[in-house]
Amino acid sequence: MSPPNTKPKAKPLVLVPACNLPLNGHPFHIAGKKYLDAVRLAGCLPLVVPSTALEDLEQLLSLADGIFLTGSPSNVHPNHFGEAVHNPALPLDPERDALTLPLIRRAVAAGLPLFAVCRGFQETNVALGGSLHQAVQEQPGLQDHRAPEGQPNEIAYADTHPVQVLPGGQLEALLGHAHIQVNSLHGQGVKTLAPGLRIEAVAPDGLVEAFSVVADSSQFALCVQWHPEWQAAQNPHSMALLQAFGQACRDYRDQIHPLRHDSLRDPET
Repeated sequence: MSPPNTKPKAKPLVLVPACNLPLNGHPFHIAGKKYLDAVRLAGCLPLVVPSTALEDLEQLLSLADGIFLTGSPSNVHPNHFGEAVHNPALPLDPERDALTLPLIRRAVAAGLPLFAVCRGFQETNVALGGSLHQAVQEQPGLQDHRAPEGQPNEIAYADTHPVQVLPGGQLEALLGHAHIQVNSLHGQGVKTLAPGLRIEAVAPDGLVEAFSVVADSSQFALCVQWHPEWQAAQNPHSMALLQAFGQACRDYRDQIHPLRHDSLRDPET
């Protein structure tokens, strides 16, 4: 009689699009460790995705149980929402744009779980037809949401201001709070919200801090402007978001990739 199978199920596979950065004169694809650690905290396996030809996106999506869009020093190129570059000194990453914008549209159409942070929040809005303030601090009535310059990460990523969680949305259901404290390290922000998105939280000055995709009410598709991945294991709110994302990825895996349950089993058991 064969012994009962005690091997674990395969973890959900989460695509993490890479940024592009030259190092010592050579181009590199990079993804911050803190984001990959956050995917692991969600109980998933991160797969860093480099710049990829559009014809390969469908194959990548066929493997995926979720998408995690990271923050980045770079900004979405404003030509994607019909504007010229406001400050040429700020970094751009057109190769990442070329990957993430079509990836987001395909992921939403496929119902893939999506969790987006900072730049990922902004590029999701742009991918779906929205626009951005290129310099939030220059907009009348809006505060400066950038991190203080020259400070260590412990200060730059410290909670800076509250956000108001709007009733009836995904964020309220996950956190159960009307207000939470968040960090703030962004110079750009939502100008026009894309069609099909629901505002989930706003800053005291009214700037959108979180939204969800409402095309499919059963889909987990949550985007936040702050950085929940920072010291996430010590932050109950961050862990609630990551655990919900991980559960959505497991549910998607079980529905779309059920044979992956058996991928780790010994064929003789």
